[in-house]
Amino acid sequence: MTKEITSTATHPYLDGNFAPVDREITLPNLMVTGELPQDLSGWFLRNGPNPQFAPLSPYHWFDGDGMLHAVKIANGKASYRNRYVRTLAFEKEQVAGRALWTGLLSPPQKDNPYGLGKNSANTALVYHHGKLLALWEGGLPHQIHPHSLKTLGEYNFHGHLTSAFTAHPKVDPLTGEMMFFGYSLVGPPYLNYTVVSARGELLRTVAIDLPVGVMMHDFAITENYSIFLDLPLTFSLARIQQGKLAFAFEPDRPSRFGILPRHGDNSNIRWFSLPACYVLHTLNAYEDGDEVVLIAGRMNSVNLLYFSEKYDNIKEDKTVLYRWRFNFRTGTVKEEILSDLPIDFPSLNQGFLGRKMRYGYAAKRAPSPRFLFDALIKYDFSNGLIQTHQFGTGRYGGEAVFVPRSNARAEDDGWLLTFVYDETSKSSELLVLDAADFPAPPVARIAIPARVPYGFHGLWIGRSQLLTALASDP
Repeated sequence: MTKEITSTATHPYLDGNFAPVDREITLPNLMVTGELPQDLSGWFLRNGPNPQFAPLSPYHWFDGDGMLHAVKIANGKASYRNRYVRTLAFEKEQVAGRALWTGLLSPPQKDNPYGLGKNSANTALVYHHGKLLALWEGGLPHQIHPHSLKTLGEYNFHGHLTSAFTAHPKVDPLTGEMMFFGYSLVGPPYLNYTVVSARGELLRTVAIDLPVGVMMHDFAITENYSIFLDLPLTFSLARIQQGKLAFAFEPDRPSRFGILPRHGDNSNIRWFSLPACYVLHTLNAYEDGDEVVLIAGRMNSVNLLYFSEKYDNIKEDKTVLYRWRFNFRTGTVKEEILSDLPIDFPSLNQGFLGRKMRYGYAAKRAPSPRFLFDALIKYDFSNGLIQTHQFGTGRYGGEAVFVPRSNARAEDDGWLLTFVYDETSKSSELLVLDAADFPAPPVARIAIPARVPYGFHGLWIGRSQLLTALASDP
């Protein structure tokens, strides 16, 4: 049990449904409106920031302690539980009864006796080789018990992982390999790239040359390549010494896209340069003849202050869906906008990760100064058709996770799951949408008799995966 932060209107990301919740609870037999599909069986989990104590310094939404919200679905019924990711930093602050670290908007605390930085494990999740990991891109992942959601501790691949671990690893749906990277800010190598076997063995880590440290939040894979984004959101010690934010977007620097054979090294990478832009999240990438194709959300620029109390003074550049075609034969790049709808959290049927797909999904930004989403978007890349599923007035959701049917006959034969919060009734629910009948009302709505704050990235773990993991429960 932790002490709840008093919600005030003075900070946009500590108020309303951005405010943290103070209880870890377990709720069986949730009320379902509609009917849950009988073959929808497993865990829907989502990670997000939930600070347990009032911040020491100006708060940024990315600072909060990680909290997992999970809905278990089986035999047409559902239950819910939420648990903190109990990192070493979380435990130290709980013993102290207060926050011990400053956040993203403050200079590093070189004299902090508890350590230089705080791994909050608050961003995303990955499930690979029977292990569920909670992720934060500045440090090691944390292993989570896949049923109880108990934190089992930091996971370093039996001592072989010595660099940071991205919040967005990629698991190849055909080979089972997992690819990830870790970036450094204060000195080279500024980027390390790692491949893990389908059996969970760390195969190799290679350093990739970058000129400076950059915030590289995501990347992409194809069947044979990994694509890295050296974009001009840079880190600077000089800015810190001047009392400025360590990260800043430098519009005069080019954006570089590096394409590396999956099992290659720095000598094999090929860089393509374009005018400055920023990509927070990728949707997918694939190979098409001489070209590698990347689809992702693109911004002209980015300002991290947008996710702080200064948000109302910051003009945030909207994210829209773009496609890049990198031609290996000619060395040229074709860049094109696919839709001007403001979006984020792009996703897809993970069975098509790294391969050419027909469909993609994203959360549509609401006309609000805060980071809110009022609908989901479905893209049909074969014909340019775009469909919308509206949440309704005063209702906001987040990332949609695709779950295929057990005997799917088409790429969109399955469901999309996302948490939605109703600002009027002050209630949370999990929506289950038929991805093939996208604009239709949800096939089921699972009421959560507790508030689920807005968060970041989610994951689905199917029943068969859970049984494999639980067979070796600690």
